[in-house]
Amino acid sequence: MEMNFSGKQDVYVEIAMRIEEHIRLGIYKLGDKLPSVRVEAGSLGVNPNTVARAYSYLEEKGFIRALPKKGAYVIFDKTQENVGNKAENEQLMRAKELVFSLKKLGLTFDEVNVLVKEVFEDDQH
Repeated sequence: MEMNFSGKQDVYVEIAMRIEEHIRLGIYKLGDKLPSVRVEAGSLGVNPNTVARAYSYLEEKGFIRALPKKGAYVIFDKTQENVGNKAENEQLMRAKELVFSLKKLGLTFDEVNVLVKEVFEDDQH
């Protein structure tokens, strides 16, 4: 990702804003893995700590999820951006993050479906 820094705000914020824009535009989609901190830092010509801080900032805002030793993944689905209220969107993003984590653990779609079905059936009894 090529960037020119304005110097009007912290570099990590500029990096985070650019990545957030890419997520909102659909350049990065739900489930996409972001470049590693080192790779991104090298391509931008900044210290890896700056990129790590940008990723942390995006994680706090609910756009990505950093998994130790696995990388950073997009958890924001741009199709949900203007749907419902903010609390509903946050709940949906947390649910998607959980499902995404189950997928990363190696569970198949069918295995996750069985788990969900069990949980909902338990509620009915």
